[in-house]
Amino acid sequence: MTDTVAEAGAPPRSSMSVERATGFSDDDLAALCEAADAAIIDGGGFGWVNPPGRMALERYFKGVLLVPERTLFLARQDGIVVGSAQLVRPPRNNEAQAFSANLKHSFIVPYARGQGLATMLTERVEEAARALGYQVLNLDVRETQEAAIALYESLGYIRWGIHPAYARVGGRTVRGICYYKLLQPGGRVG
Repeated sequence: MTDTVAEAGAPPRSSMSVERATGFSDDDLAALCEAADAAIIDGGGFGWVNPPGRMALERYFKGVLLVPERTLFLARQDGIVVGSAQLVRPPRNNEAQAFSANLKHSFIVPYARGQGLATMLTERVEEAARALGYQVLNLDVRETQEAAIALYESLGYIRWGIHPAYARVGGRTVRGICYYKLLQPGGRVG
């Protein structure tokens, strides 16, 4: 499924879409790795503080497609991959948390931010989780990722806690902000 945004009467904008990845063309993998590098350098990386190198990123993204509990979504601007996010489902042996999934490793390259693409990406992950029957979507971010915090709060995610020693960035300990969102109608779990 590809979502496209267009506003009637508005000046021409770039086309934006979000799709589930099932494989990579060479161009898509290259663009995804470049976008990840830029996001990491800008401080919006997804665990990495320093870019790990092209080969490591290629192996990482190819590996994501092989993990049964992970679904990778690609964000595109004018057909070029500019970001991604992952829907991570619990393993089969985790019956106690089988009703919830996680939104992980979400990023948009800095030059494509501020246009609604991060919202589209998040909503697409939510739709996929909802379609699979998940009732709760969890996520966490570094306290330094202010734009991501504002995005998730604007989309109705509920802050439930702060992890005081979440990450190490630039030689200092950074707190993590933990969120959840109820996905079913009426905001229920049941």
